[in-house]
Amino acid sequence: MSGGVLELRGVSKTYLDGSDEVHALREVDLVVEAGKMVAVMGPSGSGKSTLLTIAGALESATSGEVLVAGQPLSSMSRDDKSRLRRRAIGYVFQDFNLLPGLTAVENVALPLELDGTKAGKARAAGMRALEELGLADRASRFPDQLSGGERQRVAIARAIVGDHRLLLADEPTGALDSTNGEAVMRLILAACKRGMAAVVVTHDAQLASWADRVLFIRDGRVVDRTSPRPGPDSLLAEEPAR
Repeated sequence: MSGGVLELRGVSKTYLDGSDEVHALREVDLVVEAGKMVAVMGPSGSGKSTLLTIAGALESATSGEVLVAGQPLSSMSRDDKSRLRRRAIGYVFQDFNLLPGLTAVENVALPLELDGTKAGKARAAGMRALEELGLADRASRFPDQLSGGERQRVAIARAIVGDHRLLLADEPTGALDSTNGEAVMRLILAACKRGMAAVVVTHDAQLASWADRVLFIRDGRVVDRTSPRPGPDSLLAEEPAR
C-alpha cells in the first residue's frame, strides 16, 4: 500500500484495564488517498474513535506504523507532531473543543495564526469558512452564546480552513438537523475535491453513503465495504465478515 495522505500499516492499540488487556485496534490497514472520503461505522466501543486519535497523532499505536502525508509518526518528536497537526490535519471532536474565551471567527482563525498566518488574513479565511456554513452572523459570538449545532459547525469550519491535507471527523453531524448536516457534508466533499483526504466516523448510514468507501469496524477489526451499495441502511443490517 502506498500513495495515501493517511496510511495505517498493521496498527494495533492495546490498553491495560487493571490486569486485563483491552485490544482497541487489531492489525488495522488503511489507506486514504487525496480527494477521497472514507466513512467508518460500527457499534460503540468498537475502536472508531481510537482509530481517529491515532491517525491524528493524538496518541501512539502499540504496534504498526502510521504515516501522514508520507511522514511516519513513530519517528517524530512531540513538537513535530504538534506542528504536523497544525499544518496538515483538521480534527473535528465530538465535544467541539472550542476555546471559550475566543469568538467563533477567532476559534476558526487560531490554527492559521499559530502557524504564522497574519491575523487579518487568518480572520478573512475564517469568515469565508463560517459563511459557507451559514454562520457569518454568529462570527463575533462566544461558544457559550451558540447552540450545540452552531458550535459543531464552527468546529468543522476550523478543521477545513487553510491548507490541511487530512480531515478527521468524529460524528461531525451528530448535533445537526438534516439541513445543516447536508451543508456540512457538502463542505467536506468540496474540501475533498480540492485534494483533502477525509475520514469520517458516523452512526448515520445516510451520511456514510456520501463517502467513496465505507469501513465497518467491530472488536478493533476493520472490514472494507466498497461503494456503491444497494442502500446505506444495508451497512447496518449486515454482519461484517470476521
